[in-house]
Amino acid sequence: MKYVVGLLLALACLQAQATEEQTVVLISIDGFRHDYIELHGAPNIAKIAEQGVRSEGLIPVYPSKTFPNHISIVTGQYPSNHGIVDNNFYDTERKQRYKMGDGVKDSTWLTTLPIWNLAEFQGVKAATFFWPESEARINGRTPSYYFNYSTPAPNRQRIDQIVEWLKLPEAARPRLVTGYFSIVDTMGHRFGPESHQVAKAVKHVDELIGELWQRIHDETEVPVNLILVSDHGMSQITAKDMIDVKELNIDEELFEIVNASTRLMIYPKEDVSADQIQQLEQRLKQKQGNFVIESEQQLAQLGVTDGPRKPAIVLGTTAPATFTTRPEEQRKDGGTHGFHSSRDMDGLFVAAGPAIQQGTQINRFSNIHIYPFMAKLLELELMTEIDGDAEVLTPIIR
Repeated sequence: MKYVVGLLLALACLQAQATEEQTVVLISIDGFRHDYIELHGAPNIAKIAEQGVRSEGLIPVYPSKTFPNHISIVTGQYPSNHGIVDNNFYDTERKQRYKMGDGVKDSTWLTTLPIWNLAEFQGVKAATFFWPESEARINGRTPSYYFNYSTPAPNRQRIDQIVEWLKLPEAARPRLVTGYFSIVDTMGHRFGPESHQVAKAVKHVDELIGELWQRIHDETEVPVNLILVSDHGMSQITAKDMIDVKELNIDEELFEIVNASTRLMIYPKEDVSADQIQQLEQRLKQKQGNFVIESEQQLAQLGVTDGPRKPAIVLGTTAPATFTTRPEEQRKDGGTHGFHSSRDMDGLFVAAGPAIQQGTQINRFSNIHIYPFMAKLLELELMTEIDGDAEVLTPIIR
């Protein structure tokens, strides 16, 4: 009889939690490859995954770069639709270059509705402790609470602040919180994905995530669903395989060139004819070997649509090759991302909390589906067209 009563009480508690307004804490660990939990040892993240859901990988949008993917995660859109098509790019109509974070100074670079806007427009407070472009005044609005991006901000301070936000009185408390850690990506670039420096960074972030999860349970009384993601994985690159951009002999009087490391983007300047573009393309085709010219069909399949931010010619590489403008003596082995989707480029997805299924593993999926998933957890109505599909992650909601 005691067992039955206890079971009924537990079920009643679960039902109450399910009907309560849910809170979402979204944490990005930049550059955390899908297999780092086992490869480098992340026991706290592994434990959270056992208590909730883990995917076999999180497929980045093209290109697998930091800013396009972070914006896709919080908008459910491909880069061509949210506006940030690479970390750095050129716009032929504006005749301007975008570089990471320019949306803070001029939010018209972003043509989208991020999850914190969606929440605020529907009366749900949001807070961001770093997320690419989260302090930009998009659609005339910022999150209720945010920090201007500053790399030196101590990682533990971010955990402390997230917990403090969750402990605020109900009227002031955000139900959507984002956080961001860059150290794993930084070490991956410098030393390569399998280095001991990356292992050390993974362990550091794992300790912080474990502390956050424990403090959420010990110090807060709200139903928090923790979602851990990364924007991309990491591949090993080598100095000997780097391609010197200067040796391609592209006329910079006629073309804007943006070196994105794993791909080279070539934009025609004003008055450059279609014949001149075709002549350059034909000449570059003769040089193909350790790079290829991305076809229109291939780009379309990756969600790239026509517009002023789409290069006329895109040269792509595969690991361990990259483009460089550095002299040979300054080139170093290391790691990078931005390549076409592959297992090395797959990121992390782990979710746990009162609204999430327990002990579940799912197939790899595209990160554009996280936005409608979060909207569903927060009971928000979508207000714009998106590329993501809410049905992809609906089965993991309990």
